[in-house]
Formats: sequence, C-alpha cells, structure tokens
Amino acid sequence: MTTRWTAVRVLRDRTAGRCLTAVMVSGFGTSALWLASGVWVKDLTGSDGLAALCLLAMWAPTLAGPVLGTLADRYRRQPLLIVLSLSMAALLLTLCAVDGPEELWLLYAVLFVYGAAGTVHDAAESALVAGAVDGSLLGDFNGLRMTAGEGMKLLAPLAGAGLFTAYGGSGVAVLDAASFLAAALVYMSLRVREERPDRAREGGRGATAEGARHLWGDTVLRPLVLAGGVTMLCAGMCGALTYAVVEDLGHSPAYAGVLYAVQGAGSVTVGLLSGPGLRRLGARRFAAYGIALLAVAVALRAVPYDPVAWASAAAIGVGLPAALIAVLTEVQRRTPGPLLGRVTATADTLVYTPNVIGLAAGAVTVGLLGPRAQLSGLGVVLGVTAAVLLAQRPASADRTAARSASDASPA
Repeated sequence: MTTRWTAVRVLRDRTAGRCLTAVMVSGFGTSALWLASGVWVKDLTGSDGLAALCLLAMWAPTLAGPVLGTLADRYRRQPLLIVLSLSMAALLLTLCAVDGPEELWLLYAVLFVYGAAGTVHDAAESALVAGAVDGSLLGDFNGLRMTAGEGMKLLAPLAGAGLFTAYGGSGVAVLDAASFLAAALVYMSLRVREERPDRAREGGRGATAEGARHLWGDTVLRPLVLAGGVTMLCAGMCGALTYAVVEDLGHSPAYAGVLYAVQGAGSVTVGLLSGPGLRRLGARRFAAYGIALLAVAVALRAVPYDPVAWASAAAIGVGLPAALIAVLTEVQRRTPGPLLGRVTATADTLVYTPNVIGLAAGAVTVGLLGPRAQLSGLGVVLGVTAAVLLAQRPASADRTAARSASDASPA
C-alpha cells in the first residue's frame, strides 16, 4: 500500500486535479440548489408536497440513464461537458423570473432538465476521467471525489440557506449558474486528446442495449453492480428510519443532523483511503468488506444508546461509499472507452434507483414493523450480500479480465 496521501497523488496529476476541481465547483452549486429549491417552493406555497416534488423533478431523469448515457458516447466528452456546463449556467438564470406560485412550472421544468443534464454530465465526466487519468489513480480520484461530494453536502446547504435568506431563490440560482460557469472554464483548461466517436454506430436502441449487454456480460461488473443495488435499497430503507431511531434515543428530530454529520466524517475518511484500499484488496473485496461493515452498523442502529448511534453512523459513512467507489472504479477500468458513457449511466441507474425505492418502502413499513425489527433484518440482508460477493470465484473474474483487457479504455 502506498504511503503517499491520496490527495497528493491526485493533485500532482494535472488532469486529475483539474477534473476534481470541476467536480467540486459544480457540486457546490448543485448541493446549494437541492436544499434551496424545496425551501423556495415551501415559502411560496406553504405545501410540503409541492416542495418534495423538487427532489422528484431532479431525480426522475436518472431512470432514463441508459438512454441519456448514450449521448455521452456520441460526442467527444470534453466539448460535451463544456456545452452542458454553459447551457446549465444560462438555464439557471431563468429562475430569476420565479416570483410567485404561478411561475413554479418554470422551476420544476428547470429542475427536470437539470437532472437529465446531470445524468449525461456524470456519464461524460466518468468517461473523460477514465481516458485521461492514469489508471493507477482512478481509485484515488473516485475516493477523493466522494470526499469532496460529502464536504459539499455539509457546506453548500449552509451557503444556500444564507443566500436564500438574503436574496431569495434567485440568489441561489445565480450561485449555481456561477458554479457551472467556473466548471466550464476548468474543463476548457484540460489538455486531453479524444478520438471523434462514430455517431452512426453510437446511436439508436442498439447502442443503448450494447452498453447494458456489456455490463451484464462482464462476470466481475455484474455481481458488483447487483450488490451495489441491494446495498442502496437497504440504505434507503435505513435512511427512512432515521427519525424513528432519533426518537428511540430520546432526542428531538434536529439530532438527526448530528448523526448525518458523523456519517459525513466517515465518508470523508473512506474517500481518502479508497485508492490504497482498492490497490491492496481489489474492487470485489473492497466492496464486500464495506458492505459487511455497513451490515453491522445498520444492525447496531437498533441499540438505543448514544455512543452506539455515533459509532454506527460513522461506520455507515465508511461502509456505504466503499461499495459505490468500487463499482464506479471497476466500471471505468473494465469498459471500453466508446461504451463508457452508457455503461456508467446504466450502472448508476441500477445502483441508485433502489435507494429511492428503499426510502419509500421504509416510510411505509416503519409504522408496521417498528425500526428495531427492520434494522436487524436489513443487517442480515446486507451481511448475506457481502458474503455472496466474497464467494464470487476469483478464477471467473480473472478469465473475464484476461478476455477484456485488450478492450479496456486507455488510462
């Protein structure tokens, strides 16, 4: 295991450092808007339901991930990222016209386009990074990206709330537009060489299906993605039980913020260690050990004792991102460059959609089964998932690696 810090390894690579900067800048604006949009609607209408629709509008386009990801393979990724960033900066400025309930349709429309553009953006960015960043740095980059994302989730909502209080929703929209403009400038500064894609080959239903076939046919990626989907399903159900857990601890609902902060600290830690961990363990074992830790942590949430709740939150923060980082890194390493956009988007859909399903299921079942029984059951399901992933035969993974090595995207 290398003794050099992850941040140093990534930032010394000019392309990796600039890509990470673009992720941080645009992610800051996205996190700020995510909070402010719901508050904005609540302030204008007083409706919790209409406020919740903001999150749905941003998330719904990810269901079309396999189709949207194909767009990331039809164009060169760097120009596409620049165009997407500049377009979103311009589109967000239209939100300055939202001044009452009668203009809410514009907010929802922008959020929907925002979600669709974000799906294409994430797929194109993943493909660009896989082709431009040295392969030995992919695990470090993805871990540091996770760390930066968690940091933005802690800082950006505070900035968004402050701007909303001072200038209203339009102030937050301008902040997000500025973040996309800054990201576009960073993408323009990259020095990468990309071949022009064959658009005739990369278009149509067959192209979308080709990405899904690659993902399903790879005996290493398939179990990783399936394990990631099960993990996020359980994580969603666990997240829906947060306020019930806080109530069992005897605290007010605001105490959930403390647990989220502790969980975020755990995510920062695993992000810094993921590169060395992936090099030492490999993606399969790194993900399995993370899911196993998550299984123990989720089961321990049923214990109504503050120190246990803190330790559980920190362990969840470590275990959950480990599986997600392993999936993304292995997709980048094992997918041919021309397919990487649609394969990444397909994998994201399969992994993250179950999280929303889990949130809905947890909200329904918490009153029927109670949090302790559900948390214990979720711990068992996660433990079985980790065991199945560990039981995957290394020989089959090696055969797939040998078969696909010549097709891997250059790093």
